[in-house]
Amino acid sequence: MAPMATHVITGAGSGIGAAVARRLHARGDELVLHARDAGRAKELAGEFPGARTLVGDLADPDRLSWAFSHQTMPERVDSLLHIAGVVDLGPIGDLTPKTWHHQLNVNLIAPAELTRHLLPQLRVSQGHVVFVNSGAGLNAHAEWGAYAASKHGLKALADSLRHEEHANGVRVTSVYPGRTASPMQAKVHQQEGKEYDPSRWIDPESVATAILTAIDLPRDAEINDLTVRPGR
Repeated sequence: MAPMATHVITGAGSGIGAAVARRLHARGDELVLHARDAGRAKELAGEFPGARTLVGDLADPDRLSWAFSHQTMPERVDSLLHIAGVVDLGPIGDLTPKTWHHQLNVNLIAPAELTRHLLPQLRVSQGHVVFVNSGAGLNAHAEWGAYAASKHGLKALADSLRHEEHANGVRVTSVYPGRTASPMQAKVHQQEGKEYDPSRWIDPESVATAILTAIDLPRDAEINDLTVRPGR
């Protein structure tokens, strides 16, 4: 990828997203960091000097178009990195529509909507869309139904987008990390009633390395699907 590439990143506030943002920022690339509100945007701008922000609530994808219409969208986008996500466990017999909607909105519909808005720029730059999926996007287990459904949907979104945009030179990668040491993982353990030991799980830096490998790959190749499992 050419120097001073521009990356739009969701989920840069913690975990894998923060690790990716730090690495790209350190090498001098341009960052456009998504934030759910103006307060969060100010925090991210403070953490990553020189970065721009894009504000919109992923939990309310119907309003993203309105939110973006009141902001200056990036003119160039070399990569769009969908890393934000939410998880809420529970048996199908207990999950309410509210829980379903929240996970489907943040994990699936918002990435589709953000991609729609930035596709013109991605086509011009022959850019790259990376969807950070989950092991749950390949296998669904008890009490993971809504989250796994959103991530299975995200795989379908990525696969369809890859077929549609291949002729335009847009590359599409899905990354399926196993359990990664992050605030989300701490929440999962709390919901499971288990003790959380981050040393047992993947370091976010390792997933960041996998993501950077995909976007830095020479143009003659494309990583479609990348599964990252705990090595310990």
